Amino acid sequence: MSTSTRVTALDTLRGVAILGTLGTNIWIFTHPGGFAGFVADTAGGDWFETLLRTISNGKFLGLLSIMFGVGIAIQAGSAARKGARWPGWYLWRAALLFIEGVLHYVLIFEGDVLAFYAIVSILVAFLATRSDRAVRAWMVAAATLHVALISLLTAGIVAGGGDIAAGVNGLPSPRTWTGQVAMRLEHWTVFRAEGVFIVALSTLLFLAGVRLWRAGAFTGDERGARIRRRLIGWGLGVGVPLNVAAAFAGPQWFLVDRYLCAPLVAFGLLGGITALVHRMRTEQGPLRAALSAVGRSAMSGYILQNLIASVLCYRWGLGLAERFGHDGPWFTVAMWFAVSALVMAGSAWWMRRHDRGPIETVWHGLYLLPQRGRVETRV
Repeated sequence: MSTSTRVTALDTLRGVAILGTLGTNIWIFTHPGGFAGFVADTAGGDWFETLLRTISNGKFLGLLSIMFGVGIAIQAGSAARKGARWPGWYLWRAALLFIEGVLHYVLIFEGDVLAFYAIVSILVAFLATRSDRAVRAWMVAAATLHVALISLLTAGIVAGGGDIAAGVNGLPSPRTWTGQVAMRLEHWTVFRAEGVFIVALSTLLFLAGVRLWRAGAFTGDERGARIRRRLIGWGLGVGVPLNVAAAFAGPQWFLVDRYLCAPLVAFGLLGGITALVHRMRTEQGPLRAALSAVGRSAMSGYILQNLIASVLCYRWGLGLAERFGHDGPWFTVAMWFAVSALVMAGSAWWMRRHDRGPIETVWHGLYLLPQRGRVETRV
């Protein structure tokens, strides 16, 4: 496979992952009760709404996590070819990601994952250049810890008739943006509780991305095709049936649905999308080009889609969730299509004119800033 085709596949995967995470978050934005209302209503409505939620719940977050790991592996390989120290300046990149995640959480969206990703990326950066045996050992340890945690919590919920929404009951639903900011700051322990589930899982998925990149899962030869067939088999043949079963088993199995079954499906999505890109013509059609543009400006797209959804749905904006959120899943689906279309159109327009997304451009300048200062000091 040519380098350009490989990059296109990665960009497409990132684009799908970014818009897919919106597929999960849009249920929060469009719920009249906001984040607290969404968590309290994890059982969903009828079977159709449960199915719609199941399609996106956790899968694209898992895909995004795997792609983060692929990105770390690529950067580590680039550093090795240049003879640069690793992780070296990547730690500054992780610090910038953490700061961005904190700001995004406080100012825009309480469901942000970037700060957690920044923490995990530091560990994975040190492991990315270790042997396959060492990486596998860390993956086994992370998987064991994660499965044990989800199993124990789920067993406790099922046995005790517990409610995963207990921690968010009574949270306010502010009508102003400043009220939302204050709520996130005051109740940060509640909103950041998902980190308990994300850190071990993200470590596993980041390292899986490192392994998949090393193994050649994105190449066009038979080795890459064989890996993708296995991913599709596990994701669709095993992950999907388990995911559907957990989703329809009731709200007590929400943690299993989102944090155990969905990541399995994410591997199937990765294999299937990559295989599909390889079968397409080299020339990109409008849809694929737009997805690739979102993937090339992934950070900007992620923040932009949450900002647009906030303006459209929250009370301090147009307040559409309060007006139409009671009308069933059709409003939620329509909002996902509308926001996705805006993000894709905006990304395609921007990337035709620039090499990086707007957030990526600022981030790149901040990333180089201390290095420039160091060079000037030496001179």
